[in-house]
Amino acid sequence: MVHAVEKAVADTPDGQVTAVGLRVGVMSGAIPEALEGAWPIAIAGTRLAGATLSVEVIAAQIWCSSCEATQEVDEFYALTCPACGVGCGNLIHGREFEVAYAEVSTPDDP
Repeated sequence: MVHAVEKAVADTPDGQVTAVGLRVGVMSGAIPEALEGAWPIAIAGTRLAGATLSVEVIAAQIWCSSCEATQEVDEFYALTCPACGVGCGNLIHGREFEVAYAEVSTPDDP
């Protein structure tokens, strides 16, 4: 993640990354608390040193063609719609692991 942000802000060589936001789905395999705990170590000695981290947790949702609606599911999702019980394996949200934003300040900023 640190490398991805550094690459994204490469066009502002004088800029200092001050904040980073991540979108992390509950089914992504990433643990938000672990990301937050590892953040200071991961950014040490990089352009992100001192930047804050904000993690937005994205709930897992499926599309149920029987209900014709999205339904939220938990980590024990058993490939069935929680509303109607029909088999459904169409997970549409919950696997996200992406940079939502990176705030950069430059020497010209007030």
